[in-house]
Amino acid sequence: MSKIDDQFPGSTGSDMFDLRGKQSVRATFKLSQKAIDAIGLVAIHMGIKQKSLFDHIIEDMDALDHLARTIRITQFKKITRRQKTFVLSRRTIETLETISRTYDTPRDALVEYSIKKLESIISAEKARHKERKRLQKSITQHFDQGKLLYTKAVNLLGKNDPFCRRLEKAIFACQKSETELKDFLEKSKVLEDF
Repeated sequence: MSKIDDQFPGSTGSDMFDLRGKQSVRATFKLSQKAIDAIGLVAIHMGIKQKSLFDHIIEDMDALDHLARTIRITQFKKITRRQKTFVLSRRTIETLETISRTYDTPRDALVEYSIKKLESIISAEKARHKERKRLQKSITQHFDQGKLLYTKAVNLLGKNDPFCRRLEKAIFACQKSETELKDFLEKSKVLEDF
């Protein structure tokens, strides 16, 4: 039995290695503003932690291996970049280091071009955002009709009528949903300028 197994009965050394790989570490890269914006946009808009996003786009050794063979360093050096620190898992950093050494490719280049994969996701979300905005107009019209119906019901039956009280609750719920939808669309506006 190893020292690790003695300290944590029931666990194996490989379990501990898995935990070690998930540890968070800080890493600084020089990336284009577009890449930095893409990471932030996808993380915020889709509710994914940046660390998880990096794990997803970088930890796939085969994809990163293929990517490393296609990078043209002279093209990469032409990109205006700035330093940005991110929190990544130790395993992601180790994967980057391995591929970087194997192909003698800068980590910054591997990260920059890995992030480019997100552009198709962002483009798809941008198109969905346009559709959401169109739907929002219909939803607002629908909710406005509900408010008119409530006003009509109150005029016919009185505000304290059980039907009107239930309808009022439904209208209140609709207004809350409408506000939530508007807030979501407001947060999604960042997609419009990407």
